Amino acid sequence: MAVETLDGLTAVVTGASSGVGAAAARKMAAMGASVVVVGREVTRTRAVADEVGGTALPADFARFSEVRELAQHLNSRLPRIDILVNNAGVVSPQRETTPDGHELTVQVNFLSSFLLTSLLWEKLLKAPSALVINTSSSLYRFGRLDPDDLDMNRSRYGQMRSYNASKLASVVHAAEINRRAPDTVTAVAFHPGTVRSGLDRNSALVTAVKASWIGRRLTQSPEEGAEPIIGITTTDRSRLRNVFYNRLEPEPLRAPAADPDLGARLWQRAHELTHAST
Repeated sequence: MAVETLDGLTAVVTGASSGVGAAAARKMAAMGASVVVVGREVTRTRAVADEVGGTALPADFARFSEVRELAQHLNSRLPRIDILVNNAGVVSPQRETTPDGHELTVQVNFLSSFLLTSLLWEKLLKAPSALVINTSSSLYRFGRLDPDDLDMNRSRYGQMRSYNASKLASVVHAAEINRRAPDTVTAVAFHPGTVRSGLDRNSALVTAVKASWIGRRLTQSPEEGAEPIIGITTTDRSRLRNVFYNRLEPEPLRAPAADPDLGARLWQRAHELTHAST
């Protein structure tokens, strides 16, 4: 059974200055949720927040310091968090190193989301039924993940190799949350489809292909990409028995995402790299 309103619920959506995140923020606000809009670009983040009647909190997930500052603001302002959408993401054509010393894609797509979730843990526990949604990709099944080498310092960098690994990490993160969390917290990961959004902002070729006539027919709009978030959010928590959703369809986890040993190792390593509190 799906709920028809999000009245009284507080949602935090990262990567919400445009694309899937902005579309999800608009829909959740229209359904009655109080939405905190988190985005890297200050002007667009504030514009989306103004549009939905929410709060704007700009943050660059390539910097742990900004993630910590974001968490501090959220913890001081919100009595609880009902929905946390970890949607911030990037694809980098070349290896880039963040100010924290990590490969850009893995930090933005996974480590910073892990850190934020950990820092907001107590607020999630205060909700009667909290939901953590990680934006992943069906490409996670092609990912190779070594918790001791998340930055791929011991292997040659590849744009999709890094992206796939980061999306596998986000699925493993959701599965491990479910192993560690009480019954009041549920975590899922999902594939939004191939969306025409700012995710590929660093690749002029991919952006141009998606904007072409054939590209538009083969890809999803941000609104279509946000549909799984809304579908998951409005589903009765007791019915969310799957960790991964391909668009709106639940799928069994592909190996090695279901491996509890990998989940525990990834959790421990991410905790060490981010100095998370949980």
